[in-house]
Amino acid sequence: MFQDRGDDMASIVASMTNVEKVDVLSGHGLWKTSAIDRLGVPAIVMTDGTYGVRYSTQIGSGDEDGESLRQFLAVVNQRADGNDQGMFGATRAATCFPNGNLIGCSWDVELAYRMGEALAAECLNFGVHLLLGPGINTRRTPLAGRAYEYYSEDPIINGELAAAVIRGLQDKGVGASLKHFACNNSEIDRTNTSSEVGERALREIYLAGFERAIDKSSPWTVMSAYNPVNGVGAAENPWLLTRVLREEWGYKGAVISDWHAIKDRPAALGAGTDLDMPESKSRKEALLKAIEAGEIDQDILDEACLRVLELVRRCLGAATGSTIDLDSHHELARHIAAESIVLLKNDQAALPLSRQKSERLLVIGNGAVKPVIQGSGSATTNPFRVDVPLEQIRRLAGKNSVRHLPFPPVAQTQINVAISEAVAAAQESDTVVVFASNCPGKDGEGSDRDNLRLVPGQDDLIQALAHAGHRTVVVLTMPDAVEMPWAEDVDSILACFYPGQGGGQAIARVLFGEQNPCGKLSVTFPKRIEDIPGFHSYPGEHGRHCYSEGIFVGYRFYDLKGIEPLFPFGHGLSFTSFSYEDLWLDVDQVTDEGNVMARVTIRNTGNVAGKEIVQLYVRPIQPGLRRPVRELKSFAKVELRPGEATTVAITLHPRDFQYFDTQEGRWTLRAEAFAIEIAASSRDIRLSQTLPCVSNEHRPPILSTDLSPPVVFTHPRAEAALMDFISGRLKISANETQSIIDAVRHSFLGFYVSLSWFIGDSIPEADIQSLFTKINNEAFKQTRPLGQ
Repeated sequence: MFQDRGDDMASIVASMTNVEKVDVLSGHGLWKTSAIDRLGVPAIVMTDGTYGVRYSTQIGSGDEDGESLRQFLAVVNQRADGNDQGMFGATRAATCFPNGNLIGCSWDVELAYRMGEALAAECLNFGVHLLLGPGINTRRTPLAGRAYEYYSEDPIINGELAAAVIRGLQDKGVGASLKHFACNNSEIDRTNTSSEVGERALREIYLAGFERAIDKSSPWTVMSAYNPVNGVGAAENPWLLTRVLREEWGYKGAVISDWHAIKDRPAALGAGTDLDMPESKSRKEALLKAIEAGEIDQDILDEACLRVLELVRRCLGAATGSTIDLDSHHELARHIAAESIVLLKNDQAALPLSRQKSERLLVIGNGAVKPVIQGSGSATTNPFRVDVPLEQIRRLAGKNSVRHLPFPPVAQTQINVAISEAVAAAQESDTVVVFASNCPGKDGEGSDRDNLRLVPGQDDLIQALAHAGHRTVVVLTMPDAVEMPWAEDVDSILACFYPGQGGGQAIARVLFGEQNPCGKLSVTFPKRIEDIPGFHSYPGEHGRHCYSEGIFVGYRFYDLKGIEPLFPFGHGLSFTSFSYEDLWLDVDQVTDEGNVMARVTIRNTGNVAGKEIVQLYVRPIQPGLRRPVRELKSFAKVELRPGEATTVAITLHPRDFQYFDTQEGRWTLRAEAFAIEIAASSRDIRLSQTLPCVSNEHRPPILSTDLSPPVVFTHPRAEAALMDFISGRLKISANETQSIIDAVRHSFLGFYVSLSWFIGDSIPEADIQSLFTKINNEAFKQTRPLGQ
């Protein structure tokens, strides 16, 4: 069998014709690789998505380019709208797990792994070998159309959860495709608009999550993004795919393109994109033509073929067609949602609702009977079952009576009437539970949101109920942050994001206290849209989207600017309380050679069992370059009974203290000291301890004739080398040479311009630059061109 041939892959490649190599490096139809029957190479099947398996009849059809594109666009452009099954067509029913926006709030690596295992089981049952996920693009702005697919604004959460999902999939024999590499942060003209990002922000924010996930899980594939990065298409970007991904990170798997993302197939292959998806006759012809013209390096071509064949071999290691227990997967979906829902506010212990008291509950909102469980686009999953929140609330209501009012009405003109009716109905109720959401279907793949508001009329409804003095609980479903002008006035707020098919029961369990909420926000909620980092440069102009906030993404920006968020990153309440005690560190200084172990005691000081997410931040003191006030570096989730305490141990590595110095081209440790902060959120620091830092020495500057003399002379070898060079070339004494050096030393002009004032053109600029290049090469011992 092919999967048993092991080291024989190289001989298969050697025996391939150029046409067969092009076939292997191209998809077959929409969702398969190409089989080479002559050589016994089978095809594998792949499909979306990031939180559920979207398997449709397209997998067996769509081989013609025109039909393929039509079917592909039908998938991408589909809109999720409650639990309406009409949109799914012939798609097979599967488990719709909570979307990435809610899973991120679980901060739970074990749950992410279990979801990966369940996704793998469904893939194998359907005959799918490679699942196109998880997606971990940084949630740079809550307006981004695909924010609902992704976990967090922070690379630590992104990397940890993605690695767990990937391990869960691949441990069961199903390949994962980590995506979208990189900077796919807006859906507006996404195939053409270049994400313009400085290298430091790329390294510290946008690539860091991918790097962590790859290091911890070795995904079988990485998917390149649609968008250009700094002017070069992600699928055709050698800096991204070869220098960083393969050479620096050591990635060995296959790189596949996003669907129809490649514009120049030969360039994409040369840059590092192995598999072009889906099949395109024109791109295949372009690649074959380039190969036959000798424009493709044979080693690059054969290595790409080897990687694709190795992927096929790996994917055939597990048997497909196995049975699955969808009921247990539904229970897992419920559990993940319940563990992830965030209690944002809970004044006067408005929640949990009592099942024992005879109270009157008024549930308002269409979301209670037709829940929005997921976002729109290629990841959309056909749920085999959907828990209806109102039914689940009634199931748990106990002695409570439950009445429901729909909202909003179809006609906009009836909103004020409906609000009046709701306020009147609330007069006869003890608690009002309002289901609210952003406009469903107005965001998703292919389009960004243009505001952070709720469905028209919902803000006014909630405000009216709160101002009338009713105990008001708001249950929110949304792709990302929303504005809440009524937040100060209501009693309780639950953030449910897109909770998947089991969300209805999860919400009811939290409302009635069967589940103690333990989710915490993995993004910052702004008070207003104008507070979003980079809002002034979003969504870009003339094909360029400038990431103007640099490294100050999410909470980093709010801390830097001193802006009070609506709810901070890492925030989430519980029905119990926790104390943080006895922070202990195992070292007395930070170095670039050793780890730092932090231990802290967490105690449940309340009356019910609960889970706490302990967050560790690092705060640099007098850093070498401007840095965020604090950055998340690790976390742990612990479960405690009332009165129980446990010690949490967290290890920090040298990289956790470093920043990327673009001038020196390396990760650098440089600060006077670091505060190790143990926190309940980014704005709730419970314990802190400061360690002095042993900083790296500064690397000398890369010398050029344009640098000013004060910078040139910071190089430890520059002055002596210039003394010897100038005195030798001009045949002058050491004292005369020293006089020239001293006269030039403090000029603010370029070095050669300054030197020319005293020696004219007696030494050509090219000769001075040659000297500087020699000094640079000796100092850095670099193999790549300096400054690139």
